[in-house]
Amino acid sequence: MNRSAKKAEKPNIFVRILALMVTCALVLGAFLLVIYRDKFNIDAVKRWLTYRSLETSDSGEAVPFTHAGGDKLSLAYLDSGVLQSSTSGAHYYSFSGEQYAEAVTAMENPVLSASRKAGVVYDAGGQSLFLFQNGAESFRLTLDGNADLLSARVNDAGWLTVTAQQSGYKGVVTVYNTAAKKEMIQIRLSSTFVVDAALSPDCKTVAVVTMGQQNGLFSSQLLLYPVNATEPKLTIDLGNMVVLDMDYESDRLWILGESQLTVVPVNGDPPTSFSYGRSYLKGCSLGGDGFAMLLLGHYRTGGADQIITIGPDGQPLAQIESGGQVLSFASAGRYCSLLTGSGLEIYTRDLTAYASLDMTQGARYTALAPDGSALLANGQRAWLYIPS
Repeated sequence: MNRSAKKAEKPNIFVRILALMVTCALVLGAFLLVIYRDKFNIDAVKRWLTYRSLETSDSGEAVPFTHAGGDKLSLAYLDSGVLQSSTSGAHYYSFSGEQYAEAVTAMENPVLSASRKAGVVYDAGGQSLFLFQNGAESFRLTLDGNADLLSARVNDAGWLTVTAQQSGYKGVVTVYNTAAKKEMIQIRLSSTFVVDAALSPDCKTVAVVTMGQQNGLFSSQLLLYPVNATEPKLTIDLGNMVVLDMDYESDRLWILGESQLTVVPVNGDPPTSFSYGRSYLKGCSLGGDGFAMLLLGHYRTGGADQIITIGPDGQPLAQIESGGQVLSFASAGRYCSLLTGSGLEIYTRDLTAYASLDMTQGARYTALAPDGSALLANGQRAWLYIPS
């Protein structure tokens, strides 16, 4: 090979300098993006990409659409649309109001449980449930005649965890891979009552809450089962806690009780708890990333007067006064929201004001998107509020 050919193979000095400049610019840009995340408002870009086809008013509200309504109404924001449940069944809409799917059936105690991507509607104490995701009904289940639904939860992968009462057992937990229409594990317990269950985001572990007696005293336990085993890998004592709700994040479980909120690391580290003290629980949302939103009141009767966010260490992040009667509340991503008679307020997880809407057109329900957008609804119509 001659000298000129060897010389041609060497990278040009200007190309090297240009590559170095591009690399430095990318590193500097990423560094600044982390430091000035709120100023750059990444979520505003996400909202623009998600809702750019929607027509909105100057206030940021999209055109309302008519929904099915009904008693005991609940709403959930999914990344593909809006899911609604009531005593007349379930209805699934696009953000502009196009009906994707529905399950019209009478429900005495309708419950809607949702992840970011999927939602399940069921009749507590009944036998039927309906799963919705990606703009369609993707799975439905009817239990045998001697079984009753206690709870159903779905993770972002679309896997379903069903807790039921069944003859001969004090509780049965079944995990379904709904895409494959396949039952992955069934846990049957006969010595203690099953209260609730939830599946990990990676679909590898199911957490089961039980209630029984130890030495004549009331006791609750959290059992962690690998999805490929019927014996728990870890048992955690929850004491005399009455479990009202739970949420499984990647490395921890949030357990809501009547007098405290407990955070349980799944690696076996000791749980941490936040006690309500002399206050009374008025509501809680576990939908946020790495935090919980608590509504507490000083009196047994009446509404909430304190809003507190709790971090993963079980300690308060921030606290504010509610400022009016709370009609609805929600949390998702790094945000939480309060709907009162005075309007809608959206906060970050440390309860810093992020966006507000004074005229809410008689809204009585709200749900929140991870990007900070809010779903509002009254008994007949629903619409999105997209902060600018």
